[in-house]
Amino acid sequence: MKAAMPDQAAPQAYHFADDGETPNNPALPLLVYRGAVARAAADPAAAFEEAFARHGWRRSWRNGIHDFLHFHTRTHEVLGIARGRARVEFGGGKGRELDVAAGDVVVLPAGTGHRCLSASADLLVVGAYPDNSGFDQKRPGQIDHASAVAAIAAVAVPREDPVYGSDGPLKKMWSQPTRD
Repeated sequence: MKAAMPDQAAPQAYHFADDGETPNNPALPLLVYRGAVARAAADPAAAFEEAFARHGWRRSWRNGIHDFLHFHTRTHEVLGIARGRARVEFGGGKGRELDVAAGDVVVLPAGTGHRCLSASADLLVVGAYPDNSGFDQKRPGQIDHASAVAAIAAVAVPREDPVYGSDGPLKKMWSQPTRD
């Protein structure tokens, strides 16, 4: 069964500078796709898993979003909100709080700090990582900052947008990175 995808719309883009604690990604923006995936009633997470896997983001999981600040230095991450809603801090302590709800997808470039501030009791998130990446999870202070920045800069851009594939907005928005 192929997941129903609403018409492609440009995601919201947010840039987060290195704040000295959380490296973030000075070259690539965080992308928020509102209402990007139509959910199935029986298993709302399945549509996200199917879309992500179809576009080369097969290393997936189901859960929530950690309530502690963390980031990944060797991989990008996608979060699909399958059920419920949450308020999430992106970009570390000097970042931005965003509300996400069922159907939304957030693509975090490597290094982007994130943590859940509050969530509905029914929150279900499908997370995934691109096939061409490694995995790690760090908190500020757990890794030498300069080493984290160097590792983040070396992470390859994913081969496909996790929602829309090779013609998706991520490919265009991440193909000509800008530095803050």
